[in-house]
Amino acid sequence: MTKEPRSVEEMLSRLVGFDSVVGRPNAPLVEFVRDWLSAQGVTAHVLPGPEGDRSNLFASIGPVDRPGFVLSGHLDVVPAREPGWLADPFVLREDAGRLIGRGACDMKGFVAAALAMVPELAAMDLPVPIHLALSYDEEAGCRGVPHLLAALPDLCAPPQGAVIGEPTGLVPVLAHKGKAAIRVTASGTAGHSSRPDLGKNAIHTLVPVLEAAVAQAAALTQGAQDTRFAPPWSSLQIGTLSGGQALNIIPDTAEAEIEARAIAGADPMALLAPVRDAAEAAGARCDTISTYPALALAADHMLAERLAALTGQRPLDAVSFGTEAGLFQAAGIPSIVCGPGDISRAHKPEEYLHRDELQATCALIRRLGESLAA
Repeated sequence: MTKEPRSVEEMLSRLVGFDSVVGRPNAPLVEFVRDWLSAQGVTAHVLPGPEGDRSNLFASIGPVDRPGFVLSGHLDVVPAREPGWLADPFVLREDAGRLIGRGACDMKGFVAAALAMVPELAAMDLPVPIHLALSYDEEAGCRGVPHLLAALPDLCAPPQGAVIGEPTGLVPVLAHKGKAAIRVTASGTAGHSSRPDLGKNAIHTLVPVLEAAVAQAAALTQGAQDTRFAPPWSSLQIGTLSGGQALNIIPDTAEAEIEARAIAGADPMALLAPVRDAAEAAGARCDTISTYPALALAADHMLAERLAALTGQRPLDAVSFGTEAGLFQAAGIPSIVCGPGDISRAHKPEEYLHRDELQATCALIRRLGESLAA
C-alpha cells in the first residue's frame, strides 16, 4: 500500500509525480485525490468530461446546503520536454528551499495546500462549507471547468465566492483578460510546383486570413484601453502556422492558430470576427479551440475585502494572463485570483515553488476556515 502523504510537501510530491499533461487522461491522479479525501471522511464527486478519459473533481467540507466558498485549481500541467530540466520533471526535488517539478508553481502547489488542509478544516466543524473544485485541461483554455460548473447546482448551494489559486504571490487579483482561440484550416490540391495551374496552394488560401489577423492586431492597439492591464488594449496574434511538405510540392493543406486576449468588457471571440470573416471568404474552415471571459471584481466586493483581510495584501487591480475565474464569474459566482508562486516561473524548465510559499498557502486556507468558523 502506498504511504499516505503526511505533510503538504509530501502531498505536493505525490501530485507532481502524476504526469498529468494537458489533453491526456487523468484518472490516476483523480482517483488518488478521491481516495485521499475519502480517507479523511470527505466525499468527492468525480465528474467525467465529454472526452470520456478525463474528469473534474468536486468535494465539500461543511454543510452543502449553505452558500460557501470554492477553492479552485487545475490538475493538468503543460508538457515538460524542454532541455533545461536538470532532473526528471515529474519527481519533486528540493534545492535550497525550492521545490522543483512540473506543476509545482502552476498550480499543484495550491492544490496540495488545499488538500493538506482538509483534516484541519474538517475538524473546525464549519458552519458554511469550503469546496474544492479541481479541473482538467485548464492549460488548453479552461476546457474542464464549464462541465464542473454545470454540475454545481446538484452538488451545493450557490457559492458566495471562489478563490482561484493561480500564482500571484498570494496577492489577491481583481481582474484578468479573457481569451478566445481559433484554428483556421485551408485545403488545396497537391501537385508539382512547376505546374501551379494544375493544383491549388493551401498556404496561398490562408494569406488573406493572416493579413486580416495582422490588421486586426494593429487596430486593437488603437481601440478600447484599460490601464489596469499590460498592455492596456486587447490583443491578437497568430500563434502557430503550418503547411506544405516540400518546396517543390504544391501545399494541399495549411493551418494557423490565432488567439485574442480581451480586456474586461470585451468579448474575446468578437475580436476574432474579422479573421473569421476572412476565413469564410477564402473558403477555409474555422474551428474554436477555446474561449473564456475576462474577470472583473469590484475592489469593494465582499470577496475582495475578505481576501485582503486574510492575506494582509491590498488587491492588485489586474493581470494579463487568464484563469477559470471569468467562467466562475459568468456562472454567477464572484471570483478572485490568489495563489502561491510567480507566473514567471510557470511553463519553463526547473519550475519551482518555495517551501515557505507552500506553508504560507496552508496558513491562508487555515485563516479562511477560522474566519468562517468564528
